Amino acid sequence: MASLLSFPLSKPNLIKCSSSSPTATTLSTPDTLDQKFGRKGIKFSESGNTPTVELTVRNGSSLQLNIAEGLVTSYKPKVYWKDDGFEEVLYTVPATGSEFAKPKGGIGLVIDDVSASSANGVSTSSKGTSLSLSEWTVKDADSDSIDALQVELSCTEGTLDITYVVSLYPLSMATAVIVKNNARKPVHMKSAILSHLIFKKRGGAAIQGLKGCSYCSHPPLSSPFEILSPPEAMKSESSSWFGSEPENKPGVWSVQEETYTMLKDKMSRVYTAPPAERLKDFYKTAPSKYETLDQGRGLFFRVIRMGYEDIYLSSPGSYSKKFGNDYFICTGPASMLEPVIVNPGEEWRGAQVIEHDNL
Repeated sequence: MASLLSFPLSKPNLIKCSSSSPTATTLSTPDTLDQKFGRKGIKFSESGNTPTVELTVRNGSSLQLNIAEGLVTSYKPKVYWKDDGFEEVLYTVPATGSEFAKPKGGIGLVIDDVSASSANGVSTSSKGTSLSLSEWTVKDADSDSIDALQVELSCTEGTLDITYVVSLYPLSMATAVIVKNNARKPVHMKSAILSHLIFKKRGGAAIQGLKGCSYCSHPPLSSPFEILSPPEAMKSESSSWFGSEPENKPGVWSVQEETYTMLKDKMSRVYTAPPAERLKDFYKTAPSKYETLDQGRGLFFRVIRMGYEDIYLSSPGSYSKKFGNDYFICTGPASMLEPVIVNPGEEWRGAQVIEHDNL
């Protein structure tokens, strides 16, 4: 796999994405983007008046990115040797209804500014201010032949310059964020890269690789692309005689004792070192990688965490029936319990890689 952020990107040429209709004398946004950044394997287009880009590498693996929202809406890697051996990895609910409706699910970035609640040692339990992250511009694109493709987006939120890089390789994809603080004071933020992954069967969904890690019940960070809101994610399912054990209350810590984390029932957890443990000179961190297991399709995918401290994991249980026959989970690297501190003039970086060995 090519190294993350390894391409020598040229001088930025920012183009802001717009859903408005082009005039007769100007090029539409997709045409403009294609002229400046399009190349073999990178194709800009428009879907429902929304600029999108599709990346396709040599073996046929592809992904689609909603540019304005910075949302990866599709990832189809080649997982079987046959010619049509591609499978969708992401669970996405298309935008329907009003013209202002947005797609849900996929892979998206969340950043909350919690500086106000973190000042002077005050508790960081406040939700803070959620950054909109809805004015992304295409900053650059590059490729290494057609075995490694990359699109770089950027936006500005107050004093923060945010860069979001989406990369595709034959056996993996990566999403990386760079946050630069241009203010004179430190910025405290909570963040996550949340992926909604599709499974064929509710009873055949599991995670491997979290054994021995501490966890507690915790809501996800709220986002425009969420399928379940934080209150919905934390709501308990109705119990039955043969139901699963109820989740612990928020703030009550447990240790994952089983090799496999079964995702049939409803849960919303953060796997990480408890804040009290982090005060020690040495403590056990969350695993840097874990695997999703889809028994129904016989597939697994490895999720790799970089820069972030926590792992968020949730499953909808019977709530998934509201959205169709397929099952899904939400997971990804996060810094939710303790904020990331970005000092003036400094940068912070975090990333997620989804890779597989199914071939």
